[in-house]
Amino acid sequence: MDSLDLQVLAQARDWTREGRRTWLVTVAQTWGSAPRPPGSLLCVRDDGLVVGSVSGGCVEDDLIDRVRRGERTDLPTEITYGVSADEAARFGLPCGGTLLLVQEPVSDAGWIDALLERTARHELVARSLDMTTGAVSLSSARRGEAFALESGQMRQIFGPRWRMLVIGAGQLSRVLAQMALALDFEVIVCDPREEYHLTWDIPNTTFTREMPDDAVLSLQLDAHCAVVAVTHDPKLDDMVLLEALRSPCFYVGALGSRGNTAKRKERLKLFDLTDAQLDRLHGPIGLDIGSKTPAEIAVSILAEIIAVQNGVPLLQKKPALESISEGQVCASLTPPA
Repeated sequence: MDSLDLQVLAQARDWTREGRRTWLVTVAQTWGSAPRPPGSLLCVRDDGLVVGSVSGGCVEDDLIDRVRRGERTDLPTEITYGVSADEAARFGLPCGGTLLLVQEPVSDAGWIDALLERTARHELVARSLDMTTGAVSLSSARRGEAFALESGQMRQIFGPRWRMLVIGAGQLSRVLAQMALALDFEVIVCDPREEYHLTWDIPNTTFTREMPDDAVLSLQLDAHCAVVAVTHDPKLDDMVLLEALRSPCFYVGALGSRGNTAKRKERLKLFDLTDAQLDRLHGPIGLDIGSKTPAEIAVSILAEIIAVQNGVPLLQKKPALESISEGQVCASLTPPA
């Protein structure tokens, strides 16, 4: 889920407690092309102030105008935009798209507090809205559940933010962290080396000096987590990969050439990882876009992570090398003279 939705809920709660009349607007259904998917949220205040988005802007303008004109519903109400081609063009809906919204008043913000507390604990939560009475209830959700509006109930899924654990705090990690933040990831950077800790200054990230495998265990990785190992140091990268590949995290990647990736997989085999677990390792990390600079490499890594996140086949990858011999693995573990 997008943390913007949680920000919208937090703002709705704050405005309501300030004594302002406030409405939540949810994208309930779309036909054709639409700027925002079902479940997207907007909050509008009684003076027309808004946070969040349900379209490219024109629909928001109309919703503000409705509130200012006094169209202030006391129960959940459906609003449809873009029924005709002219209306679709007027409200900026591409390709004749149609948008069904649900507008509801926020009278009691207690459920918002409960939902924010549960998602902060990395829980996946379902919010059910009774379209007849406006009553709201919360329950546990399962990963993969989708937004639904049926039989007089609207059910939205609010999950924890996507998290990214980056092993190593070098130049690539700095760029990668900043881009990941822009993509709405919660970013945790792990590097036990003091010289890297002292120079890390990327705001809105969490830095830990734990050993990487300890950091993986303490974070309790789930299916909303990605692990990116970029230290080039097997003593740091390999141990975290062992734990991450056994976890349910949706992405595990490690920096290195095809040759080094083959050696890494052979080393990991020595720790009784299954073939299925080893196949989860993305290496060489990132899509093959000819990247050279740290920023270009970060783009390729994040492009691959987004593709995995969205279930898109990874077609633009370099072919893997054949496995190497055990003797070569042992030689690779021998420190240089």
